[in-house]
Amino acid sequence: MRAALLRKFGAPLDLAEVTVAPPGPGEVLVRVAASGVCGSDLKAIAGTSPVVTHLPCVLGHESAGTVEAVGPGVASVRPGDAVVVAMNGPCGKCRECVRGRVHLCGGRARMAAIMGLTADGTTRLRAGGEVVRPYIGIGSFAEKAVVGEAMCVKVGKDDPLDLLALTACAVVTGVGAVLNTARVEPGASVLVVGCGGVGLNVVQGAVLAGATTIIAADIAESKLRLAREFGATHTIAADDLADRVGAIVRGGADYAFDVTGVPGVLAAAFAATRPGGTTVMVGSPAADAAVQIPPGLLFGSRRLMGTQGGDANPARDLPLLAALHRAGRLRLDALVSERLPLDAVNDAVRHVKEGGVARSVLVF
Repeated sequence: MRAALLRKFGAPLDLAEVTVAPPGPGEVLVRVAASGVCGSDLKAIAGTSPVVTHLPCVLGHESAGTVEAVGPGVASVRPGDAVVVAMNGPCGKCRECVRGRVHLCGGRARMAAIMGLTADGTTRLRAGGEVVRPYIGIGSFAEKAVVGEAMCVKVGKDDPLDLLALTACAVVTGVGAVLNTARVEPGASVLVVGCGGVGLNVVQGAVLAGATTIIAADIAESKLRLAREFGATHTIAADDLADRVGAIVRGGADYAFDVTGVPGVLAAAFAATRPGGTTVMVGSPAADAAVQIPPGLLFGSRRLMGTQGGDANPARDLPLLAALHRAGRLRLDALVSERLPLDAVNDAVRHVKEGGVARSVLVF
């Protein structure tokens, strides 16, 4: 197959021929139909992702496609099935899975996949004799991907895979942060800081939850315009958040979501919540970053939380998102700023880095 390889941190991706071994036990070979380009891919390219420790690597993790072959023991999907490839494949047996917190699964296969390996410590990919690792066990900047069975979530054969690919990361992370992590209730006031691909889905999640005041903050007017299209009731510049939010909602917002990954912004979002309010860190700061929170704000029973991929249960949440899209209650088409072929992967990466797109999607 053809794939875009990261061979050197900070360098453009290299289009190359990659050999794919047949899927092993519990594995599925998926012919990729579409793959979104995410900020996490940019971190991997820059060399700041803690899970990319071996090069070359096939990036990409937000994808959907068609099952081409299955390995021994696979029963939930078969060749020809349309699937969204989830970012994680819970084992269903570990302590967290048994407690229903599958996003925190510590099973061997999932932990290996995070580092780009199968459960037996190998990969199914080679390029000119070199071992190639797929990013978090997916590697969807390629024509095919070998993934764990639990990562394959069936969708309708007539569903638009170029749109449903986005549910695997941007959509489930944003909507899940609202519904699963914060559990926003009807009538609440919500602040969303950072209105890129994930932030717009936090806005959509707030609409689904029944929030009546949804304040979107960003430094780019183009993204604020999009936020209004997706349901924001107010838009503000992303500075002096506490004052700007307080002018709209007396005392501060009930919920704040920081999607920027900037520690100072997270602290400002926290300060813009009312006593008893909740702030969710959706964007991920650098591993060595520190967040400074005035202790006095914590005495107001304010909560600061993190989320991992929207704390999603893929088998439950991805079909729900597909159904909401079919019902016209979840906008996916407006998230796609451009569709590009694999040959233009470096253009897609540049556009995402420049911040001028909600989502660039590679289509095969």
